[in-house]
Amino acid sequence: MNNPNPARRQDVHSLATPLVRPASEPYYHVIGDELEVFTAAAKSRLPVMLKGPTGCGKTRFVEHMAWRLKRPLVTVACHDDLTTADLVGRYLIVGDETVWMDGPLAAAVRAGAICYLDEIVEARKDTTVVIHPLTDSRRALPVEKHGEYIEAPPDFMLVISYNPGYQSVLKEMKPSTRQRFVALDFDYPEAETEARIVAHEGGVDADTAQKLVKLGALTRKLKGAGLDEGAGTRLLVHAAQLIAAGMTPTMACTAAIARPLADEPDTRDALDDLIRAVF
Repeated sequence: MNNPNPARRQDVHSLATPLVRPASEPYYHVIGDELEVFTAAAKSRLPVMLKGPTGCGKTRFVEHMAWRLKRPLVTVACHDDLTTADLVGRYLIVGDETVWMDGPLAAAVRAGAICYLDEIVEARKDTTVVIHPLTDSRRALPVEKHGEYIEAPPDFMLVISYNPGYQSVLKEMKPSTRQRFVALDFDYPEAETEARIVAHEGGVDADTAQKLVKLGALTRKLKGAGLDEGAGTRLLVHAAQLIAAGMTPTMACTAAIARPLADEPDTRDALDDLIRAVF
């Protein structure tokens, strides 16, 4: 197999793995000591694990911290079919050349970026083992197929997230992986704070935001009684954005909250009743 041309490799991997550099500050409402813990971990070159329910702000927090630390960000949405090659890289045939394409993890290591592996437990266990050398004193990524050992620069940082509420015997994080990370717990904000977030991000007035937050709280009480999980802050913001675009609150909440949460007719009817009760 031909050795990849370095310049050609950069052409290919830059298209496959964009390094995000936010031009402006991503909005994030501080809840506790998460800024201090994350900043100290970054300074100490330690990996960070974020734990919390869907739509509670984990991804936005990472985006905010990437902006605050002035580091590029690479985000990977983990899934069942994610392979080691998807993360690290592979050889491709481009024209009459065999070229190496970095995966998002390798690209992030080379660039000294923050690599965010979202919902890490969704990835195959044999895939996640590849991150272990990056989470201890080695801070390196072995790329066996390319015959390379990439040492992480000081600015590289690995961040993972998962939702403990969805854990099962088949999808739980191994202790050998968990204990490599500094951990931060996330949850939905208190009602007053969440309403400010929804108003800011959704472009609605304070009264509408408060009603959306009330609706969100009611759906969360249905967890385990028809719903796997209630409406996250993200869904409330989506509903607010539809309202700001001119939809009626009832129609917006049905489209952005009730229908994404449930397919079963009785549960959908219960959510529709909640929407009518709040609005």
